[in-house]
Amino acid sequence: MHGRADGGNRYRISKYGQVLRRAGDMVRGYPVRAQRYVFSRPPPSVHSPNHTPDTDNTPFIFAHEFFDALPIHAFQSVAPSPSASPSTITTPTGPTTIRKPTTTSTTPQWRELLISPTPPATTTTPSSATPPPEFQLSLAHASTPNSLVLPELSPRYQALKPHPGSTIEISPEARSYAADLALRIAGLNPLHPPSGAALIIDYGPASTVPIDSLRGIRAHQRVSPLSTPGAVDVSADVDFAALVEAALQASPGVEVHGPVEQGGFLEALGGWERVRGLVGGEEDAGRRERVDGGWRRLVDRVAGMGGVYKVLAIVPEGGGGRRPVGFGGEVVGR
Repeated sequence: MHGRADGGNRYRISKYGQVLRRAGDMVRGYPVRAQRYVFSRPPPSVHSPNHTPDTDNTPFIFAHEFFDALPIHAFQSVAPSPSASPSTITTPTGPTTIRKPTTTSTTPQWRELLISPTPPATTTTPSSATPPPEFQLSLAHASTPNSLVLPELSPRYQALKPHPGSTIEISPEARSYAADLALRIAGLNPLHPPSGAALIIDYGPASTVPIDSLRGIRAHQRVSPLSTPGAVDVSADVDFAALVEAALQASPGVEVHGPVEQGGFLEALGGWERVRGLVGGEEDAGRRERVDGGWRRLVDRVAGMGGVYKVLAIVPEGGGGRRPVGFGGEVVGR
């Protein structure tokens, strides 16, 4: 399940003006197929214990609606199958008994949700104006390499395995990027002072595992994420708790703050005061209304983006001292 496919420009991650664009963005009039790393040097290796941050280029990284566009894998816990009994089929040479393997699991197992073609019988719907998508999600009949490995990455996933019917979504790429950000800030060498910061703004639950969040948007309307492949904006909720795990596991030199709701974060940064300053001396009533309406949409926890969107910060380890502004800290005057 992969990310966005439209030609917008909203999802990017930058450092010193350099931009990581998703496939489909335009650069000098040409579509970008893949621009994964655009930093000044290759990403650090998690296998290098001597890696230290680049002292010449302190990284300040901003990822806005970037992680929701990364691929995900979906899994469902299924109850153990009953012991299979021999079955008889008819062949050209006569009846043949098929003895299925007798080794069956006695505990629930993860099964991966895979994309498969929609059966032909369901693609013909004369009475419906909208035909079903060409593809659908199907539960794998057996374990896959992904189902054996990815749900074991976190105790949060492991705790749901004994409960048949539990569904989880995992993005290994998101965990990898979060670990990469932590390494860029602090590396693995505790003797080298870390520097820099990363700010992540995206949508998803603050602490729970995302479920059934794969969605598609086309022409500002919700559509099936599996319809018209390549023409639908596809995204999924971000597992913020997984980003926290990955960052803290990657480097001992970082600490993570959040996630907090976007509304509270922007208000703590002085958003209301900024808006009042913008509209206070504005004579154009239409502009005042647009600025005020846009601000309220950003912070509204009910009908706007203030509660759905979360903010997460990865900063150098500070021993539990001063918290960043927007995450419980305050501006300290000189």
